[in-house]
Amino acid sequence: MSTEKIILGIDPGTTIMGFGLIKIVGKKMEFIQMNELLLQKYDDHYIKLKLIFERTIELIETYHPDEIAIEAPFFGKNVQSMLKLGRAQGVAMAAGLSREIPITEYLPKKIKMAITGNGNASKEQVALMLKSLLNLKTLPKNLDATDGLAAAVCHFYNAGKVEGSKNYSGWDSFVKQNPKKVKS
Repeated sequence: MSTEKIILGIDPGTTIMGFGLIKIVGKKMEFIQMNELLLQKYDDHYIKLKLIFERTIELIETYHPDEIAIEAPFFGKNVQSMLKLGRAQGVAMAAGLSREIPITEYLPKKIKMAITGNGNASKEQVALMLKSLLNLKTLPKNLDATDGLAAAVCHFYNAGKVEGSKNYSGWDSFVKQNPKKVKS
């Protein structure tokens, strides 16, 4: 019996949110699409968060993904940038959780390792490997879209059984796994 599922991968960001979708048929991966949500022209951070939420809901309603893979924020030195990135990730996660879609977070190194075999690979190396794996004709100018696609492919390769990743199947699951983040 052939199983089929769709995975939405998201690379959250407040300047560009990259995303990609793959379909799994049996044990084979098929490319659906990748794109990016461009947010540079908006000055208001809250408008950007609203647009991230709305675009994620639109992707969910259009493609009906069974699972969402999202790139976890990396730790940087700029606290304000980390806060904004965390908010972008949270809004995308909230959109998926509001539709009860299981979400798995992957660290950037884990995604790069799954795609290229090297956790320190460049964005360009990841994009070229995806082009080869999925028989893509061209690559986008910005590589945020391929980063989103890479999250989906990483999830397929790891089948959700990854140490160091976090899985959420809904709000209750998120609350149970993050008691310090939720106030009563």
